[in-house]
Amino acid sequence: MTRIADLNPTEVWEHFQMLCDIPRPSKHEEAVRDYIKGWAELRGLETVVDGVGNLIIRKPATPGYENRPGVVLQGHLDMVCQANSSTAHDFFKDPIRPVLEDGWLVARDTTLGADNGIGVALALAVLASEDIPHGPVEALFTLDEEAGMGGALGLEPGLLQGRMLINIDTEEWGEFYMGCAGGVDVNVSRSYATEPVPQDHAVLRLVVKGLTGGHSGADIHLGRGNANKILLRLIKTLEVECGLRVAAFKGGTARNALAREAWAVVSLPQDQAASLPARLEAFQALMRFELADVDDQIMIAAEQASANDVLAPADQQAVFSALHAAPHGVKRMSRRVEGVVETSNNLGVVVVEEGKAFANLMVRSLLDSGTWMLAQEIESLFRLGGFEIQMEGGYPGWAPDPTSPLLALFQEVYAREYGKPAQVKVIHAGLECGILGAKYPGMDMVSFGPDIRGAHAPGERVSVDSVGRAWSFLKAVLAAVPA
Repeated sequence: MTRIADLNPTEVWEHFQMLCDIPRPSKHEEAVRDYIKGWAELRGLETVVDGVGNLIIRKPATPGYENRPGVVLQGHLDMVCQANSSTAHDFFKDPIRPVLEDGWLVARDTTLGADNGIGVALALAVLASEDIPHGPVEALFTLDEEAGMGGALGLEPGLLQGRMLINIDTEEWGEFYMGCAGGVDVNVSRSYATEPVPQDHAVLRLVVKGLTGGHSGADIHLGRGNANKILLRLIKTLEVECGLRVAAFKGGTARNALAREAWAVVSLPQDQAASLPARLEAFQALMRFELADVDDQIMIAAEQASANDVLAPADQQAVFSALHAAPHGVKRMSRRVEGVVETSNNLGVVVVEEGKAFANLMVRSLLDSGTWMLAQEIESLFRLGGFEIQMEGGYPGWAPDPTSPLLALFQEVYAREYGKPAQVKVIHAGLECGILGAKYPGMDMVSFGPDIRGAHAPGERVSVDSVGRAWSFLKAVLAAVPA
């Protein structure tokens, strides 16, 4: 384990140490929010907790900077909680304990929470500082970003006083973001009938694991495997070849993460069971070939299991045909922003057990019309299979504004500090900026952050040096905000 607070700059890492020590899954951020609120009040800073639980902290301008426009530093308190299946980690109780490897702080078997803990730590360092010149500063710490943007969606108009907003929630140092995707969750569910496992059947548990996973927005274009889609494909193949029946299915654990693992309890005739290892070996080889250089460590195996019931044949066909046909991956690349995904979908979570089938599909698009087009196509598909559909958590995209004065300031300061131009981009991932911009029209916004790799998956890491650069840059920007 690494003592995080000893890293440089210590004024940032001491706050990230706290964020690793206090569990903060989505929808369970009260402990960390209340700690930060108490910490701020001890320093004489004004705090506000709004109706949905977001925390706003206000710090007055340093002497001589009172006439500068107010700046909002924004990040979210929650983190994606993912762990390898062999890791006994309770995200509601256990602290994150990363290690330092080749200049990166990494959580080997869980997510690290650098998304968005580093952004929060940078903002807290500004609030704690006594020697950084800046105009009026507000820190907005939202809740529930990773599970549906609930904090940003519930933020009341009129609470924020600043005119500029710096979102510290992107993952490529030296890149500034001026736009992002919107999205919506499509939740589908269906009851099904069961019948006893046929007497001549063997019961097994099929497992897909060893995939990289990752962020369902930022990594969707990389072609990584989705354990749900791979296992569904295997099931549909074995239905035809072996008369396979399904008793239960579980895959993926987060709506906004690429599914790394999935399993299904199945039955098949005893005379087919002997040939199953060879079939799985051939299927694994095919998947490694198809996923060469992106996910060729995939593992597919079978183990002994037990079950009393399987889905009735008609229901099995309806449920698994719809899931098999469900889209996953890039739907369309942007015609306006070269090299950026415009519209995509992630089949993030699938659960079929105890008479109920459920799946979450997360749709994203740079165009709000694209979000709803794909969401409605998914709705139509699952209605054919007799599913009920619920759209949840829809949020708008953040329309790019190349003429943004704050963006120009970022570019000017970066060029001055580092002697080269920064890259200006639009990100396919969902940031809270779209929602905040809708609630605060005219708010000038830019997003930036240090180098983070593997967000939303075990092995998430953050570059220590890039955190230092982000801290120096943030201080320089705050000092350079013109009157």
